[in-house]
Amino acid sequence: MDVHTQFDWQKGFLLDFSAKDGLSKGVHSTKRALSQMKNMYADAEAFDKAVAAGDPLVYEFYELGAPESAGDLAFGTSIVYPGKVGDEYFMTKGHFHTVLETAEVYYTFSGEGFMLMENPEGDVQLISMMPENVVYVPKRYAHRSINTGKVPLVSFFTFRGDAGHNYATIETKGYRKLVVEGSDGRPVMIDNPRWHEI
Repeated sequence: MDVHTQFDWQKGFLLDFSAKDGLSKGVHSTKRALSQMKNMYADAEAFDKAVAAGDPLVYEFYELGAPESAGDLAFGTSIVYPGKVGDEYFMTKGHFHTVLETAEVYYTFSGEGFMLMENPEGDVQLISMMPENVVYVPKRYAHRSINTGKVPLVSFFTFRGDAGHNYATIETKGYRKLVVEGSDGRPVMIDNPRWHEI
């Protein structure tokens, strides 16, 4: 069934998010394999090896096809799978919103990780994502979810319907910071050694 006809955006509808993974039935996901994230990871050699070894699924997200208008709310769920490329954890590509003055909210169902945020002026914030916690992403901040745990990081997100997604800036420049596994086995934020090269 077409997702646009499955949900009544004019009269309302109910979705059951009580399942363990927080997904709604009948909604198809958009999947991102590692090969679709070229230049997102700092260690190009580790990236190429991981793609050649099986091209793992890094993340997927479920959106419901909300009307693209300021008065509506787009929402869905995101799943970032556990794994690393070199020392860098699996993550989403990350994006700005096309309407830069757009905030977004994430509620974590399960797993653990971080939300990495950066605005055009270079301010960087790193906020923990843990079950039953809400992360507020302010307007003007690019944001990406990073899974630092051993199980899928599953979260619910919502933002204004006409916000759009600007992936191109991140695909071109990357983020100023990376989250990697430190020498003690714990996540640490470091400078992105490739940021000025891109």
